[in-house]
Amino acid sequence: MPEFQEFSLVLHLEPVIHLTGERFDDLCQLNRELRIERKASGELVVMSPTGSETGERNFSLNGQLWVWVKQDGTGKGFDSSTGFTLPNGAKISPDAAWIRLERWDALSKEQQKKFAPISPDFVVELRSQSDRLKDLQEKMQEYIDNGVRLGWLIDRIQRKIYIYRPGIPVECLDNPNSVSGDPELPRFILDLSEIW
Repeated sequence: MPEFQEFSLVLHLEPVIHLTGERFDDLCQLNRELRIERKASGELVVMSPTGSETGERNFSLNGQLWVWVKQDGTGKGFDSSTGFTLPNGAKISPDAAWIRLERWDALSKEQQKKFAPISPDFVVELRSQSDRLKDLQEKMQEYIDNGVRLGWLIDRIQRKIYIYRPGIPVECLDNPNSVSGDPELPRFILDLSEIW
């Protein structure tokens, strides 16, 4: 039996095919077994489901964020199956995200049902074996350029965390035991022992 491998594939559609927002949503619904994102340029990024090891670490990440979200009560947390539409038109699904409650509640119920037209306040990307670091770094910068206030790129391969904030150079932590979300996520500290 062949070994399972995660993959990521970029499909260039423009100018041959133009997917409207509604058609993109339909495409995602028809292919629920895949994770599909759309870049602002119209390219589709198709990703396989994660392997069990990555999924388990992502579960730990989301579990820790969930506990903080429930205790803090000022926002909503989201997992990797959630899509958002950024102001530049990109439709993305970070591994974890958080949005302040007043911003989320300002959206209509209809907007909340689909790829919500909002940039999260906080996003996390967890690098898996199939991810190119350069691609994830570009994605993180795109988040910041579109209104995200705090982003963490967790590179399990090199055991580094890249911290993104608007107007500040990217900070790199080498093999930390934890990382703090202050001041954007007060008192949220991610324990990395189960992520590494």
